[in-house]
Amino acid sequence: MTTLDLKALGKGRIGFAVYLFVRNFLLFLSAIFLRLSCSGREHVPKSGAYVMAAVHRSNLDIIVISTTTRRRQRYMGKDTLWKKQPFNWLLSALGGFPVTRGSIDRLALQRCLEVVKGGEPLVLYPEGTRLSGPTVGPLFEGVAYVATKCGVPVIPVGIAGTERAMGKGSKGIRPTKVHVEIGPAIMPPVAIDGGRVSRDVMHQLTEQLQAELQRLFDIADTKVTGGQSRK
Repeated sequence: MTTLDLKALGKGRIGFAVYLFVRNFLLFLSAIFLRLSCSGREHVPKSGAYVMAAVHRSNLDIIVISTTTRRRQRYMGKDTLWKKQPFNWLLSALGGFPVTRGSIDRLALQRCLEVVKGGEPLVLYPEGTRLSGPTVGPLFEGVAYVATKCGVPVIPVGIAGTERAMGKGSKGIRPTKVHVEIGPAIMPPVAIDGGRVSRDVMHQLTEQLQAELQRLFDIADTKVTGGQSRK
């Protein structure tokens, strides 16, 4: 499948009701076991598309980032997970959309563009994978490309505590405090030449995003540990 059927991605009333039920249940558990808190929700648009770019340290990030807004946000997932009903419908209702694992980057980017052009919020982890430690790693330029191509804001998010709760290789969740820090929107420059995005523009926006993610990550960590983990 080369294009997404956005209408089929759990966009009906039932799909959204299922999303809200699962989201609220998981956030209830997170509030208890992770003492989850969030600052900066006023920076998240209440309508229209955007790209949320978040630090990534744990599989829990996909859960805790849903505290940023009641709106359903879209995430990439392996297309093999969409093989059977009703599991594929549930994944879509919860915000997932399929991307072929190991596919050429531009194919995954095309799917992201379709989601954003369809008016839906998109969540990306610009570090590309789960990392470890207090330093934001080098970023891929996919966030900058999608945001500039579609003319939508980038919402940067720092998440602290999820690595301690369930980092790479963890077999379970350890109760610990988690905080999500949302920064002001970063507006991309206008694409030129009929929508072409220059490499210089993507590079500059990516550098700006990396600096902002590090700032937010540091703030979030201070609210979780008092800065002790960075001494």
